[in-house]
Amino acid sequence: MSTYNFHGNISGPGNYGDNGKIEMHYGQSPADALRLAGELVRQLRAESPALAGEAELLRGELVRADEEGRPADRGRLREWLELISVGAAAGSGSFALAQELGRALGM
Repeated sequence: MSTYNFHGNISGPGNYGDNGKIEMHYGQSPADALRLAGELVRQLRAESPALAGEAELLRGELVRADEEGRPADRGRLREWLELISVGAAAGSGSFALAQELGRALGM
């Protein structure tokens, strides 16, 4: 085993935010995610009514998290998005919306 001592300047990620706290924000704003979730519910009701319940649960979690001022439960959101993505027809509007919502949520 060896050690490596480096005495030069280190160039790495900057510390952003208050007091040097690194803040990483993935995805879009909560309002955009909520809008996409509403579109997904409408699209699934038309294309795949059997999956509309999962989309409604997903949208409900986003609404409750916003109302309570807490982060949404990412595990539940991921589970519902996966169920929708597996059940929606490839190339359908519902599938595309589920993928876009996943990106908006940073998943």
